[in-house]
Amino acid sequence: MSDQVMQIAMRIADLREASDYTVEEMAKACGIEEKQYESYESGANDIPISFLLKLNEVFHVDMTELLTGEAPRLNVLSVTRKGKGQEIKREDQYIYKNLAYNFIHRKIEPLYVTIEPDENKELVPNSHDGQEFDYILKGSMRILVGEHDIVLNEGDSIFYDSRTPHAMQSNGNETVHFLAMVIPEN
Repeated sequence: MSDQVMQIAMRIADLREASDYTVEEMAKACGIEEKQYESYESGANDIPISFLLKLNEVFHVDMTELLTGEAPRLNVLSVTRKGKGQEIKREDQYIYKNLAYNFIHRKIEPLYVTIEPDENKELVPNSHDGQEFDYILKGSMRILVGEHDIVLNEGDSIFYDSRTPHAMQSNGNETVHFLAMVIPEN
């Protein structure tokens, strides 16, 4: 696994231990199998965004802190210039950039997401608490939300309950770029 994944895994283990949770209790709180939780905390498997969002709820810790080990500090405004943002390197099918990573107490996670044409061909679903809004900036995206199979084109958007299993892929031979607003439950 990458160095970033190992660092995140160590922070998760430290948070769990400092909070006096057992692995079994954390797996239950995150709604996953104990073995899967252990694989994330050990750094053996890549850590999906949906799992990080769940940890935010359980620990009341900002995603930026989980990803970088540093707390966000801005509380009036945050400007993210074109092409910038905190890159969230995942080995799964999506490439993320958090566009407000340095703003404290965010109510949403604004993410710039790209999906390459050859990624997520199997449409592997994920789910997380809260709601999500996706707006297509460039390209065409196929999205499954539960039993709904929808194609979104540039300028289209979708809002859905993100507890419903969902998966996305580029629709065609072009990289899709979209803005995702993930609204965790309070």
